[in-house]
Amino acid sequence: MEKQKLHKMLAHSGLGSRRAMEEAVLSGRVMVNGSQAEVGMRVGPEDMIRFDGRIVKLKFTSRLPRIMLYHKPEGEIVSHDDPEKRTTVFEKLPKMRSAKWISIGRLDFNTSGLLIFTTSGELANRLTHPGFEVEREYSVRILGRVSPEQEKQFTSGIELDDGIAKFDAFSDEGGEGTNHWYRVILKEGRNRVVRRLFESVGLTVSRLIRTRFGPIILPSRVKRGMLLELSDEEVSSLMKWAGLDAAPAPVESRPRPKVRRTTRR
Repeated sequence: MEKQKLHKMLAHSGLGSRRAMEEAVLSGRVMVNGSQAEVGMRVGPEDMIRFDGRIVKLKFTSRLPRIMLYHKPEGEIVSHDDPEKRTTVFEKLPKMRSAKWISIGRLDFNTSGLLIFTTSGELANRLTHPGFEVEREYSVRILGRVSPEQEKQFTSGIELDDGIAKFDAFSDEGGEGTNHWYRVILKEGRNRVVRRLFESVGLTVSRLIRTRFGPIILPSRVKRGMLLELSDEEVSSLMKWAGLDAAPAPVESRPRPKVRRTTRR
């Protein structure tokens, strides 16, 4: 196996971001085969790595990370463990022995739509870090209509209890009767920020669906409660879009991706 850059492998193993790992190497916290590591050096499975004095088993692999799309229904919580024993989205995911699923962003209990899971901590960080400003798109249903003045407030910015928030795009999607739909786009993932923006102008959201996260659109064929694993080609494309190294394809091909319906409780 070709040797990999040390700071990248430390980051892949969940010890921190690439930048943080470069700083750790510079500060002398990393040893390779008994000698102090240097920035830019490459290591392989045969090398012994110590981080802050303890041996670290780096995760060398020729496989791309796995990425799973899930159409979350209302009534599920994005958590590994819930004291109230509600159904969690992680219960629906395939079990793995040598890796774990990481949620890219969250959706609250009463929000449905696109959730993305991956085995890559770097990809999850790249898509959710505020500094990268990755777009999230939602369909929002309210009782009533948004006035031109309220729309102007939404797009210029509203002071919430945790700072100013705004929609980067806002459009009227029509509706029937007293219910009306809107499409909104924003570049942050603060807790309940879409609902709180509407509530700040006296409007209540009755339905909230995330339809897109960055370049990934929720496929129409993936109905509520269903999973879809991305193919190696799709994973590689997303990694490149995120500015991350796309590892070689696996030696053994994976099964053809399938849309899978999970059992709802």
